[in-house]
Amino acid sequence: MATATKDPTPHIGVNTENRQKVGKELGKVLADSYTLYLKTHNFHWNVRGPHFHALHNLFEEQYTELAAAVDEIAERIRALGVDAPGSYRQFADLNSIDEAPDTPPEALAMAEQLAHDHEAVAKTCRATLGIAEEAEDEVSVDMMVERMTVHDKAAWMLRSIAA
Repeated sequence: MATATKDPTPHIGVNTENRQKVGKELGKVLADSYTLYLKTHNFHWNVRGPHFHALHNLFEEQYTELAAAVDEIAERIRALGVDAPGSYRQFADLNSIDEAPDTPPEALAMAEQLAHDHEAVAKTCRATLGIAEEAEDEVSVDMMVERMTVHDKAAWMLRSIAA
């Protein structure tokens, strides 16, 4: 009986070079998303003032959505045969989001910062979308469209509160 050769290379219709390019760019989306998750969770814990209830609940909705998203993004990177970044150092090197300050800002400033951060993640997704389109990686294209939709809406909601 012949034994099957173990080949860890994905054969998903996207060539190796394109899988590497898309995986690398998705790593940036993952780093941005994880940093935004952590910042949003931090603000959820530390929000106070007259907008406490509304923002506490909104931040919880948003960090819960981001927690699911980072897992999906990392799994897509792995499906492409690329190692997903997963350390704070790697995320710090790849992300475009500023960490939360040591002293929490006022509630409306939290909403304003997070709106800006969601817009930054949406921009990272848009850049990744172009690379995925060039690679003819429709799965990653679809994922980036979904992520942009989420981040655009989150930014709008947060800007509406901070206005």
